[in-house]
Amino acid sequence: MTTASAEKLHTAQAEFYLEPDDTRRLANLCGDLDSHIKQIATHFNIRIFNRGNHFKLAGEAQGVDHAAQIIQRLYRETHNGTEIRKDLIHLLLQEADIEIAYQKDHSKDAGKKPVVIRTPKLIIKPRGPNQQKYVRTIQEHDVNFGIGPAGTGKTYLAVACAVEALLRDDVQKILLVRPAVEAGEKLGFLPGDLAQKIDPYLRPLYDALHDMLGYEQVVKLQERNVIEIAPLAYMRGRTLSNAYVILDESQNTTPEQMKMFLTRIGFGSKAVITGDITQVDLPRGTRSGLGHIINILKDVEGIGFTHFANKDVVRHPLVQKIVDAYDAFDAQMAEKKAAEQAANASKDGQND
Repeated sequence: MTTASAEKLHTAQAEFYLEPDDTRRLANLCGDLDSHIKQIATHFNIRIFNRGNHFKLAGEAQGVDHAAQIIQRLYRETHNGTEIRKDLIHLLLQEADIEIAYQKDHSKDAGKKPVVIRTPKLIIKPRGPNQQKYVRTIQEHDVNFGIGPAGTGKTYLAVACAVEALLRDDVQKILLVRPAVEAGEKLGFLPGDLAQKIDPYLRPLYDALHDMLGYEQVVKLQERNVIEIAPLAYMRGRTLSNAYVILDESQNTTPEQMKMFLTRIGFGSKAVITGDITQVDLPRGTRSGLGHIINILKDVEGIGFTHFANKDVVRHPLVQKIVDAYDAFDAQMAEKKAAEQAANASKDGQND
């Protein structure tokens, strides 16, 4: 079977057998009409040949290497009867793309052992070198910023690190904070009391905790005040010691709120601030505290920064394309505005 046409000269080959030779598992791996194998081959622009459990790959060396790893990993997934779906293949392909893209920039980290976060319900392996760098930076610094588009794992990994630290007794409590800023809606129109109005803003944090600890354990820890989830406004006047504090959606803080939050941190505490400066929901004309603080703290020793790019997005493939399209549109509008300003300045000069 041949999938994907590679017109350029092949530079590498790989050959292997998938063991045990199980017809049902192989059919699951390959997909209907070999659709899964074609998806992998087309993505890396390589050729894949297989007869039963015997596979041969040919094409560019990096693509062949990653494709072989993905095929072998998918076959291991079939051991327990797991159905191989296109979304799983997409995630593995995306992970490979991230590793390829960052291989040169992160060559100094190539020999490091991959970071793994262990929680009661999940063992979490950060995807790609940039997520690995993010977690290492969190482990090495007391104050950390994770900045980038949605879908890059900033919040989820920060919560995972917090849960792991709590279980190791590195901290005594976890505090998850979000600014309750409406994305085009008003809190007053939502039903319920203040707590019920705020709850939807904190839902992503609840979801992450439930994944890692389980619903019942999260409820128990909240009842004991070991896990606290609160809006940013409730932080004023507090000093947070021996706590793991995460400020999520920090692009929706004002500079004053950001300063207030950072000055709450006490001894034995760790803070992770996440946000996307391209998705600010503050009223027009209000400066984002995240954008403001980057320039202030960028050279301060002991504070870690990890910047994620569109290629780090680990969601549906269209999410990355949507983010790219918005960036291209914003760049086009900025260029148009600059041209208009230049034309107006030139016109004013002629009038003078």
